[in-house]
Amino acid sequence: MGSEGVPPAITIHVTGFKKFHGVSENPTEIIVCNLKEYLNKKGLPKGLILGSCSILETAGQGALVPLYQTLQSAISSKESESSNPGRVIWVHFGVNSGATRFAIEHQAVNEATFRCPDEMGWKPQKVPIIPADGGISRIREVKWVKYYCITIFIGFMF
Repeated sequence: MGSEGVPPAITIHVTGFKKFHGVSENPTEIIVCNLKEYLNKKGLPKGLILGSCSILETAGQGALVPLYQTLQSAISSKESESSNPGRVIWVHFGVNSGATRFAIEHQAVNEATFRCPDEMGWKPQKVPIIPADGGISRIREVKWVKYYCITIFIGFMF
């Protein structure tokens, strides 16, 4: 008993988005901006670490570079902690104007089809988000071993 050692920590990285299509205050930006302060007051359960809270541009191309930078920073910091790297969870908050409740996406799709232009004026229709990952009809199975990705959509009524 007790020989198992300390379980590895779980680091959580959270992202939200800036304003979009006529909505000057994106609720995900408000949540993510206030999360650190809230968790400092309330605390996190033992073994959980808040790695980062990032706000991304609400633009297909404008969000990729900051997202890659956040990911690379998280990977670099985990690799430097060689003794007990732990697990990483990514929580991406988004808004679905038609939702009536919280929903968890179980699958990501490499397709950009926007009903209105993003904040940089881009309005793609059936375009791959990451062209290097293949076309929109390509199916790729990924087994997550070290990194887990969860997307949570917040229902937001106009």
